[in-house]
Amino acid sequence: MIRDLTSHTRIDEIVGDMARLRARGAALGELAMVENPDGSGSLARVVELSGDRVTLEVYAGGKGLSTAARVRFLGQQPGVACSPNILGRIFRGSGEPIDGGPSLSAEQRIPLNGPPANPVVRLQPSRMIETRVPMIDVFNCLVESQKIPIFSVAGEPYNALLARIGFQANADVVVFGGMGLVFDDYHFFRNAFVENGVAHRTVMYVNQASDPLVERLLVPDLALAVAERFAAEEGKRVLVLLTDMTAYADAMRETGVAQERIPAVRGYMGDLYTQLAQRYEKACSFPGGGSVTILAVTTMPGDDVTHPVPDNTGYITEGQLYLHGGRIDPFGSLSRLKQHVVGKATREDHSPLASAMIRLYAEGADAERKRAMAFELSSFDERALRFARLFRERFMDIRANLPVIEALDLGWSTLAECFEPGELLVRQDILEKYYPRDRGDRGDHVQAPTQ
Repeated sequence: MIRDLTSHTRIDEIVGDMARLRARGAALGELAMVENPDGSGSLARVVELSGDRVTLEVYAGGKGLSTAARVRFLGQQPGVACSPNILGRIFRGSGEPIDGGPSLSAEQRIPLNGPPANPVVRLQPSRMIETRVPMIDVFNCLVESQKIPIFSVAGEPYNALLARIGFQANADVVVFGGMGLVFDDYHFFRNAFVENGVAHRTVMYVNQASDPLVERLLVPDLALAVAERFAAEEGKRVLVLLTDMTAYADAMRETGVAQERIPAVRGYMGDLYTQLAQRYEKACSFPGGGSVTILAVTTMPGDDVTHPVPDNTGYITEGQLYLHGGRIDPFGSLSRLKQHVVGKATREDHSPLASAMIRLYAEGADAERKRAMAFELSSFDERALRFARLFRERFMDIRANLPVIEALDLGWSTLAECFEPGELLVRQDILEKYYPRDRGDRGDHVQAPTQ
């Protein structure tokens, strides 16, 4: 029911993208239509109530908004169109299409910000999402219903990594949420999904850097509401890709300042953890086969992992992937759910092989420090240095592109090029089954296929 409050013909105050007025009967989260005298207007959402004082978050931003604007409260909560017809489409942060396609105003709309699934009905994660990125599939497996961030810094190729996972992962539906993207990044993601043949099973919600700040706050909610519906009601394996959650947190900070809220650490609001957790906790495996898996980029200002955004994120998510120098760092990365699939969804040698490779790469890193300090190197140190070089080229480079079984085989081949079986500290039965019998081909010419 639309309540046309004609008496509210004047907005008391406009601060940034916030508008304040006096009204009775408005509900928290309710939608409103703000119409300027010249006929222009925008949707808005009630974000704060204090007696009869109402604060609206204007979707189109406060620029050009007049205090003489007329406000109509719509009596409904925000929602998003959701049906199979949204696949292959691109929407802005307000939910309106920007791909030139037809309007979806007649489609079924589902509410935003629903509660996470009841933990009692959630299934234990047990299925692997293969990405063809060796540093993920071999060393930090992505598991269905996992929530995991990519920690990085500005300038790193995290968008290229995210896009690759999106079109290579074995998921039924990919939901992309971009926040504060420059046009080049938006164009890159759009073309990547089209050129790799996955656009038909992808839906994109994009807030560009030039778009209103308020829409940036809506993108994760739009993406996750749609993902949850596909997973819970249609049994789809849904992969949600979000970039960049630090841009999302910065938008929350700016709107909090406009609402005159008291900041906490480094200007961020005290509910930062709660707001992030409400989104990440949408990751879930549902009875019936559907799942929502969340992979989100979190940039770290100044490469500072103690910054409030990555710091709070680390308490919520099930590990992290560190991207440094165009490589996924094996020492900082962690998947706390990988034990559910390693050796079960893959192969029995997966865990001992990965452990041996990481241990020997650490030996190579120690040998590099010895060489830098002009210490004498042993024969083992020399071989560890060679292994570290091959490991970076074949596994750590994010351009490496291999199915998980081929990556395991390449791991054994790489170890055999540098070390004797007894130096691997792997069970004898595993060595007898998987260690290459023909060690004649131990040259540097064996390379991992790259995209």
